[in-house]
Amino acid sequence: MARKKETDVTHVLSTKTAIGKEDKRFYFAVNLILGLLVITVLFPIINVLACSFSSGDAIVSGKVLLWPVEVTLENYKAVFKEQDILTGYVNTIFYTVVGTTINIVMTLLAAYPLSRRNLAGKNGIMMLFAFTMLFNGGLIPNYLLMKSLHILNTRWVMVLPGAIAVYNMVICRTFFATSLPEELWEAAQVDGCTDFKYFLKVALPLSKAVIAVIGLYYAVAHWNAYFNAFLYLNKSSLYPLQIVLKEILISNTVDPNTILDADSASSLNLVEGLKYACILVACVPVWCIYPFIQKYFVQGVMIGAIKG
Repeated sequence: MARKKETDVTHVLSTKTAIGKEDKRFYFAVNLILGLLVITVLFPIINVLACSFSSGDAIVSGKVLLWPVEVTLENYKAVFKEQDILTGYVNTIFYTVVGTTINIVMTLLAAYPLSRRNLAGKNGIMMLFAFTMLFNGGLIPNYLLMKSLHILNTRWVMVLPGAIAVYNMVICRTFFATSLPEELWEAAQVDGCTDFKYFLKVALPLSKAVIAVIGLYYAVAHWNAYFNAFLYLNKSSLYPLQIVLKEILISNTVDPNTILDADSASSLNLVEGLKYACILVACVPVWCIYPFIQKYFVQGVMIGAIKG
């Protein structure tokens, strides 16, 4: 009997050792792949960062790789001297803040009622929402709709269309349905709480994770919005930053005389450094926001992944 127990213990230990070795190999392979992916992603970012602090002559000659050459701040000074960039920056901040606020409010107001079991006809309503994920009117009908609503060449054309992303609404509805027990509503109802008061006082405070996640999705989408502005706006005073960047990076429409001092205007290579500085200036706000909501991100995107 004692020998049998020793044999069993030895077998268990050998099995654990084998599993441990397999786990180590697996984690090593995963870490190796992730490390290569991180290097792949970081290389262009570091290169853009280095170019933004390098002189235009060094950039044009191909001397800059991962470290600035002939370090200078002239590129960033030029960015903040260009009026179109500043105007685009202000417009993008407006579109992002106002648009994200509208998106979150509309999404939550649609998701919460659809999460309630006693809502009459909610299956039909969800079918209508799902239909819009598969079919839409097309480019020309959308343009004619914006024209008939008289919002072409206005700020509202950038924030009102797409006020609700159905995918984000489904995420919120799933969160409300799975994370807020029916007993909580019953207890609030006993205390005289109305539906709207329950939504404001109970549901929203318990939904910080999902609000943070969909807020990030909406904010990044608004910050990077390009196509709608390209279609619906023809006033430069309303252009978002992405359109201005397109003009700088692709069309080369920047006049060096408007951003350079008289003694340095002879060097057109500064425009090359200006391009990289513009890219960094456009990316920094999103990089700054993400760490503050990272703790909610994993929790929010895992909604519905585990049943029960």
